[in-house]
Amino acid sequence: MTEQQPYRVVSRHPGFELRRYPAHLVAEMRIQASFTRAPMEAFRPLAAYVGGANRARQPVGSAVPTTSTADGAAKIPMTLPVVQVEGERPGAYLIQFVLPATVTAATVPEPVDARVRIHEVPAQLAAAIRFSGRWTERAFSQRATMLGRSVTAAGLQPTGAIRYARFDPPWKPWFLRRNEVVLPVVE
Repeated sequence: MTEQQPYRVVSRHPGFELRRYPAHLVAEMRIQASFTRAPMEAFRPLAAYVGGANRARQPVGSAVPTTSTADGAAKIPMTLPVVQVEGERPGAYLIQFVLPATVTAATVPEPVDARVRIHEVPAQLAAAIRFSGRWTERAFSQRATMLGRSVTAAGLQPTGAIRYARFDPPWKPWFLRRNEVVLPVVE
């Protein structure tokens, strides 16, 4: 079973739930492409990173939650969701693989591919809306608009970029796919 990013539901509001996410690490790539192409272009290098295209750092005596190979690489278990974050300009996105909760800044393997970066996301409060369906820009955009309006109506202030989360592989029937739109809010 694939690990899912942990969070705690703080409260439920009309149109969204308020969640507290712990600090976590992500492997990410910046991509300049369309909404649909960006995750496809980033998937292979990010999957290669978690699959072993990295240099393992294993402090003596630590329990590293990875499988090491003879060449010093480490396989990292896949974690869900795969996240797409809007960039500062149109057509710019960050595609992120959330790393397992047991991987720390001290034990995370160093990427071999210079385009893959490791980033620590601080703990945060965020509003989230969950839906099933296709991974189209329109589907995510409609939910993002609804979420923004619901958050404002609840008296909360958005902070940070919208995140689009995909939990299922592309071969899963579209009507069974779990998707989310997440918007960080001021504490």
